[in-house]
Amino acid sequence: MIRVPAPLIAMALVAACSAPEPVSRASTPEPQPVGPPPMATPSGDGGCIAHEITPAVYEQVMGEVQVIQAEIAPDGTVVRPPVYRKAPVPRIVRPRAQITFDAPCPEQLTPEFIASIQRALGARGYFSGNVTGMLDAPTTAAIRRYQSDRGLNSAQLSLETARGLGLIAVERDQIPG
Repeated sequence: MIRVPAPLIAMALVAACSAPEPVSRASTPEPQPVGPPPMATPSGDGGCIAHEITPAVYEQVMGEVQVIQAEIAPDGTVVRPPVYRKAPVPRIVRPRAQITFDAPCPEQLTPEFIASIQRALGARGYFSGNVTGMLDAPTTAAIRRYQSDRGLNSAQLSLETARGLGLIAVERDQIPG
């Protein structure tokens, strides 16, 4: 029987309990971003601008892949034609896109303002969670659904949406009529 010193056993047990290394899943695209959306950045005119990048979506379709190149004689005649085989090939379903729009600045997104967003979306049937004053997953999902129905597929609150919900004052020159 081999005797192992107690401190060596203790170090081995502590090492075994350490957190595992995170696994990178760079090759697996996520259709929806997880967590709160990125904040808007200040623009030159005192407002803020939000940027959102929608990743490209690919699908695999059957296509032909060249496995052997054609053999061509010096005079340009084809000695042996190329050989192809059927194989799945990627096809772009939706290209990558970036949208930019006016948004409330981060300092405006106070817990009271976010609670007002939650109540306003709840009154319109888009939010059914608890009013927490936090920009959590149910809130951003409700913002995305509300704005998607109006042509903006983003979980970041747009200035136009905030004004439409009656949460931000509208300039007098912007009032129709």
